Amino acid sequence: MTRILRVNPLNPSVDAIHEAARAIIDGGTVAFPTETVYGLGASAFNPAAVRKVFEIKGRPSDNPAIVHIASIEQLNDVAAPVSDELLSKFKILWPGPITFVLKGNGKLPKEVTGGLDTVSVRMPAHTVALRLIEAAGVPIAAPSANISGRPSSTLASHVIADMDGKVDFILDGGNTIFGLESTIIDLTKERPRLLRPGAYTVEELSKYFEELDTSDIIISANEAPPSPGLKYKHYAPEKRLVVARDAELMVEAADALRGKKILFICSDETAKLLPSGSMRLAIGSRSDLYRIAQNLFDSLRKIDRSDAEIAVIEPFPERGIGLAVMNRMRKAANMLTADSVESIAKLLG
Repeated sequence: MTRILRVNPLNPSVDAIHEAARAIIDGGTVAFPTETVYGLGASAFNPAAVRKVFEIKGRPSDNPAIVHIASIEQLNDVAAPVSDELLSKFKILWPGPITFVLKGNGKLPKEVTGGLDTVSVRMPAHTVALRLIEAAGVPIAAPSANISGRPSSTLASHVIADMDGKVDFILDGGNTIFGLESTIIDLTKERPRLLRPGAYTVEELSKYFEELDTSDIIISANEAPPSPGLKYKHYAPEKRLVVARDAELMVEAADALRGKKILFICSDETAKLLPSGSMRLAIGSRSDLYRIAQNLFDSLRKIDRSDAEIAVIEPFPERGIGLAVMNRMRKAANMLTADSVESIAKLLG
């Protein structure tokens, strides 16, 4: 049976935190909010508990989990020593929505690292997450709290839909702030390498990592992923999703394919241009990409609850957090794009 505890995201109940922490200590599983998405956590030093997390998610065992810490001191528990220069950067960027891939110290079980000699570590900027880690007294291994391949959870209701009855505790802290998973940077190579864009943008990170490698990462089916979220299908709704060429095509398609069961996921501006009667889901203004990011995963979940046969989503500028938005959007659509009304019509069969 899953216990669902509603907590104030800024000042959570001590009793609720201690109950959930006791579950972690005893080898249980707890879903909790972070500033990015909800995580599903277990003690990073308990192999059986981490296996439970992977089994609940249906997550492949070679996909490493992010280890969440609550202090710089805890970094020594999971990673090899780092330079003073890196430590100074960590102290600026943490707590925050960024994960660093570091050399491991050999103490973590293979269930956490995916059998690699590296570890992915972050310090979340969320009071509930930090207090849970502190109360448990151990780093917490926590991938996102969703069934693998499905949209990540940005609301407790998403977690409940996927995991009620499967996990010990769900800490309901309301909406997450950013709505997209953390930025990931690999610091184990000669040059820092961006593995996953997120709320910390390339523009911001370039101030701290001047030689940041932002080349595309392609993980083959036979290659072990260096960090979470880089190998397997992610974020996909069950129904077909396609990324439109641009907003103009969405308006054109909505007009040409009137009466068809198409859900248009779009900006507030585009929603106003769609013909009357169109199925539409506005997720924010083009001028506020952080709002778009916050609403993205919730909108992907709504596709499967709609009457639509397919969904068409509007692309956004790939600058700032827009780079992360488009990264998740393309993965959710399995790289399927539409450049004409005809290509959208074909998807309807």
